[in-house]
Amino acid sequence: MGDRKQARDTEFQSFVIGRWPRLMGTAFLLTGEQHAAEDLVQSTLEKVYVAWRRVGSADDPEAYVRRVMINAHARKHRRRLREFLAPKDDSGLVREVADTGDRIAQADDRNALLKALAQLPARQREAVVLRYWEDLTETQTAQAMGCSVGAVKSNGAKGIAKLRAIPGLADMVTSGGGRK
Repeated sequence: MGDRKQARDTEFQSFVIGRWPRLMGTAFLLTGEQHAAEDLVQSTLEKVYVAWRRVGSADDPEAYVRRVMINAHARKHRRRLREFLAPKDDSGLVREVADTGDRIAQADDRNALLKALAQLPARQREAVVLRYWEDLTETQTAQAMGCSVGAVKSNGAKGIAKLRAIPGLADMVTSGGGRK
């Protein structure tokens, strides 16, 4: 029995090491804050570890974990009347710079996008992040969010429309300055 537990632990550890950056990226986009993202990923992995035998044998363990993470974030959001997603100052935001072009402008563009995402309601933010940042299909996004494909389309369209309505973002995208 000890060998099976050790093998399961090793498999879980390999999963976490391989998926940590992507899970953190998704969590950061959902929460808008580095520490909240770390907490969300940690609590998700705690829940998943307990059920790793079932999760690890699923068709797509990463999708399963992502669904647990989105559900945990949604539960937390429902408990609060108002969620403050972006810190008062920019100290908690992750600074990433794109590989090509004007690096300072790209970092500014990324910062503007992160702040704009933080202004979206939770379900719209989830749909936009999963569809356009994580590049999931509508069906995969619906499964991750626990809703219908129609709800994904509706929330995604509303979220994109709100992002397009922000003057600085619209200019950035139409001028070709923005990048993921």
